[in-house]
Amino acid sequence: MRVLVTGATGFIGKVIVRQLLEEGTEVVVLTRNIAKAAIILGSRCEYVQWSDTNTTPPLEAFDRVDGVINLMGEGISNKRWSEEQKKIIYNSRIDGTARLVEALSQLKNKPEVFVSTSAIGIYGNKGEEDVTESSTVANDFLAHVCKDWEFEANKAQNFGYRVVIIRTGIVLGRGGGALSKMLPIFKKGLGGYLGSGNQYMSWIHIEDLAAMYVEALRNNALKGAHNGTAPYPATNKEFTKALGKVLKRPALFPAPSFALKTILGDMSSLLLEGQKVLPVKFKEEKFRYRYPTLDMALKETAY
Repeated sequence: MRVLVTGATGFIGKVIVRQLLEEGTEVVVLTRNIAKAAIILGSRCEYVQWSDTNTTPPLEAFDRVDGVINLMGEGISNKRWSEEQKKIIYNSRIDGTARLVEALSQLKNKPEVFVSTSAIGIYGNKGEEDVTESSTVANDFLAHVCKDWEFEANKAQNFGYRVVIIRTGIVLGRGGGALSKMLPIFKKGLGGYLGSGNQYMSWIHIEDLAAMYVEALRNNALKGAHNGTAPYPATNKEFTKALGKVLKRPALFPAPSFALKTILGDMSSLLLEGQKVLPVKFKEEKFRYRYPTLDMALKETAY
């Protein structure tokens, strides 16, 4: 199998590429900076430059490709959400994905499957409600981004592609993601729950998430939106307690909602709101998790 990947040098992309290479898949990386990507991903990948995501990517990148994984997008939590940063978050996803699908529409020899990423932020704040792939979506900023993002990706269906969209939860892994920002605080014994602590955190171990993308490539039964989360979401209080236990550190310093809103502005919604998201479709397909429980995931990642 031969797979093209965008966003391959990111936190999740690096693990997906490694898993693909380990099973003998040929990987083509579409990137702005070939030299940087090669340093990060190594010499076993092929590299094609796509300098401007406002233009259609070079069609030669898709030569003999069987599947495409699309991970491009500015990090949601990279910076405070100014109006300018919101535009960057939006445009980096929607415009890039639209140009990618534009390229797919022009191919004579088409790949079979297009796997594109999204986020559980599409559901908005759902409290204690069980959230499945058929749940209603919200109307806030993140939901708006995700809806338009998925809309562009789903256009690939019009050109004969099997489209799978993975709505990613909070990713736990070494060297990045949510834990990279939490661990220094918790290791000093200064961690604690956020706001009320009752908001749900729908998490997933990065190895399981990467395996979901690989499964989406290979399993022809997978179509449409799938929740990329572990089967047992936890409240923020439960997560905080579990992390403190793994690190053998107290977690007694809660962060009040008003303080987070003052410091982070609109971005505080990432921490203070939540969804109890259940991966119904992956469970129906009997997807096998390596790290199904929070304790297992934290013991592997929190060091």
